[in-house]
Amino acid sequence: MPSDNKNEISFTSEIRVRFTETDPLGIVWHGNYIQYFEDGREAFGREHGISYLEQKANGYTSPIVKSSCEHKLPLRYGDVATIKTTFIPSPAAKMIFQYRIFDPKGRLVCLGETIQVFLNEAGELSLTPPEFFAHWKKKMGL
Repeated sequence: MPSDNKNEISFTSEIRVRFTETDPLGIVWHGNYIQYFEDGREAFGREHGISYLEQKANGYTSPIVKSSCEHKLPLRYGDVATIKTTFIPSPAAKMIFQYRIFDPKGRLVCLGETIQVFLNEAGELSLTPPEFFAHWKKKMGL
């Protein structure tokens, strides 16, 4: 779903908490929220034309160099959670995403952020935005 903020691009997706993602009490293990962020980021990329496959087709990868995660409430086995993934514009050669995960009642259970940089096919850090990324940002009105 697009955001109401003109300078904000986001996408909302859903995941169902699987049994293997929980601890013996049926609560999602804290490390799995980073995987939920990735689920949201991949859904965002497919929706908005900046997926990992599109990056690779342009000769780049975008590893995460920083991630943060703040837990508010637990998710439990069987919950259908909503992930809102928002792209945060930056003039630098990096992608910043913010995440908000909500439980089935619409309560905020987790928030976080990741930062990714661009590496070319030789594994070298791109200090300027790759051409395909600059084009994507322009197309998105950023």
